[in-house]
Amino acid sequence: MAQQRMLKFVTKAKEMPEKRDASVRSHDFNEIYREFADAKATEQASRCSQCGVPYCQAHCPLHNNIPDWLRLTAEGRLQEAYEISQATNSFPEICGRICPQDRLCEGNCVIEQSGHGTVTIGAIEKYVTDTAWDMGWVKPIKPAVERAESVGIIGAGPGGLAAADVLRRAGVQVTVYDRYDRAGGLLTYGIPGFKLEKDIVMQRVKQLEDGGVDFVMNCNVGEDISFDAIRGKHDAVLIATGVYKTRDLRDPGADAAGIVRAIDYLTVSNKLSFGDDVPEFEDGTFNAAGKRVVVIGGGDTAMDSVRTAIRQGATSVKCLYRRDRANMPGSQREVQNAEEEGVEFVWMAAPCGFAGNPVSKMSIQKMRLGQPDASGRQSPEPIEGGIYEEEVDLVIKALGFEPEDLPKLWGVEALETTRWGTVKATFNTHATSLPGVYAVGDIVRGASLVVWAIRDGREAGAEIVKFLDGAAQVAAE
Repeated sequence: MAQQRMLKFVTKAKEMPEKRDASVRSHDFNEIYREFADAKATEQASRCSQCGVPYCQAHCPLHNNIPDWLRLTAEGRLQEAYEISQATNSFPEICGRICPQDRLCEGNCVIEQSGHGTVTIGAIEKYVTDTAWDMGWVKPIKPAVERAESVGIIGAGPGGLAAADVLRRAGVQVTVYDRYDRAGGLLTYGIPGFKLEKDIVMQRVKQLEDGGVDFVMNCNVGEDISFDAIRGKHDAVLIATGVYKTRDLRDPGADAAGIVRAIDYLTVSNKLSFGDDVPEFEDGTFNAAGKRVVVIGGGDTAMDSVRTAIRQGATSVKCLYRRDRANMPGSQREVQNAEEEGVEFVWMAAPCGFAGNPVSKMSIQKMRLGQPDASGRQSPEPIEGGIYEEEVDLVIKALGFEPEDLPKLWGVEALETTRWGTVKATFNTHATSLPGVYAVGDIVRGASLVVWAIRDGREAGAEIVKFLDGAAQVAAE
């Protein structure tokens, strides 16, 4: 009888790739996990129980065929595993690194629920795709037939790039416009290298360039080119700008020097990783070296900020969050990594004032959890008399993001938005109120995950192809 390759979770324990020691990794911006060895990746993939109803797949926004490529990996058929993975995900090596698997696929793994420890889906996804790059299996896009129609994409983040990938494979001409000097958006300038090394992003950008995608960088829509001009140049337009407007503090003294936005802080740090000269770092504005740092927030951006401050040489790094550990939105895996690297988490605490300019001291209000709000989460409430002071040299605001007022910025009042300021787009088709204009990612959803932006971009790309097909049919008649 042939040996059963799968269902090895009863004899093989869960293992993650080796994590570099915190005392070493906290001094550089290299990724913290080492690569899986071939034998170890095969072993861990063989733990999959091949469920008839794969909850891992159901809870993946892209509905990746996870059990299929896990089996292929366990059988040593890595090129096929990559092709299955790539079929539903434009950037599997990126998702393998930065997706919060503990809240998505791995968190819903059946054997995790039975107490055997989840299959290490993200680590295997990363291993398979990195192997594909090393072996030359990842090729530039070569559409079977080139089409005359063109699409303009505003925003070179994950949603825009995923749509560009789908559109080029269909033979559509694609031009991507972005305000930054490098493509990738959040992937390039928002996420630190210790989670996502920048050559990983740049190799995908080059693949798209080699496949015929045109990039227009340092282009701020509404200033360097009008939205109407982009519409006039293309047969369809996709808005994939993301959300970059930071929620602000309203506490006394919150406008002091030394209180900075997380997105600005992370962008500067990532520019340094590319070897750029950054005056704002050299003058100390976004440099945590030798400083007492407090990061306000509990999401993934806050985790990125505290771990960056540690690597810049801060004397102390504290993360202030108004709820408890169980109620924070960020990945628990990232919290653990941050604690290992020396970050102190101050739970049930919120800022209530700042002193000095530049900032030298902040007042902190102790909190407790009260009744659940509309979302079901317990609302934080101040504890009477529970105020204390903390000396500080750098405060980083990681309070979440809101959309910019695109209709006003771009002079297109006909572009409908929701009451939250996000662009109003039809579910599944991603069509906006303007004919031939689509929108995806955070500018529609609000601040969300990279994997959701990729899903939206892929869906919108397919819908735009249908739109162009319909327009071509009408023209032919």
